Amino acid sequence: MGAEIVRLWVASTDYSGDLNIDDKILARVVDAYRRIRNTLRFLMANTVDFDPATDAVPLDQMLEIDRYALARASELQAQILAHFDVYEFHPVVAKLQVYCSEDLGAFYLDVLKDRLYTTAPKSLARRSAQTALHQITHAMLRWMAPILSFTAEEAWAVFAKDTTKGSIFFETFSALPSPKEALLAKWARIREIRDVANKAIEDLRTAGQVGASLQATLTITAGADDAALLRSLGADLKFVTITSAVAVVDGSELAITVTPSTATKCERCWHYADDVGAHTDHPTLCGRCVSNLAEAAGTGAGETRTVA
Repeated sequence: MGAEIVRLWVASTDYSGDLNIDDKILARVVDAYRRIRNTLRFLMANTVDFDPATDAVPLDQMLEIDRYALARASELQAQILAHFDVYEFHPVVAKLQVYCSEDLGAFYLDVLKDRLYTTAPKSLARRSAQTALHQITHAMLRWMAPILSFTAEEAWAVFAKDTTKGSIFFETFSALPSPKEALLAKWARIREIRDVANKAIEDLRTAGQVGASLQATLTITAGADDAALLRSLGADLKFVTITSAVAVVDGSELAITVTPSTATKCERCWHYADDVGAHTDHPTLCGRCVSNLAEAAGTGAGETRTVA
């Protein structure tokens, strides 16, 4: 058992009461550590070609979901610092675990993969995502440092190799943008609706009617407020739900209908689209992938992404 796991066990234990330790408890601590470390690996891997001095996107030009991700990180940082101020470490560990597994792993990073992997390397869409990831990584390493000192220092040596201070323990906490309450509330509701949609997709997958969620087409029936909320995402709603097509229908209450897509699968982005095969130079790709390749080659404009 390494020192880092023992350190995390100490930090995750409420020292105001009796301390418990056994093999099962340590196994849960190992799982928590892996979750945090794997999240950190994803963040660092997807910012390796990002130079904040030349590639950073101003906050007001970033895609909405990226601004939400920074707002959520800022909200969490305020909670973490409040716990650190009174030497409460176990709530920090709990919040960090939930943040890695739910806010990042199950939502933001899951939505982000399409944009990171399919848009042009230097496109605004990808650079916006990397700007958010870069700031989140800076913040997260500082949250980790007091409780996962070795891991934070190891990652800092790679992530901030251009720093003149050398160690993360010479750093102060990140100055994240102030969280916008309206933005946080909007995306909290979007995530709730997305969870309902995921449940409906999973039911169809269990029945063997679809494979991945991208094979699904959604029809979301919603009340006036929810319908307006979803429509504000425009065509990017399908990226938030990780499906190939979404329609929003006015109704009295929230209901999700899932049907298998009848379109053809693009071999590059794996979305099912009606225009796959419409481009003679790329007969197995969809239109947006063709445009993104053209942007990467400098011969055209890529797809327009405004929200996700």
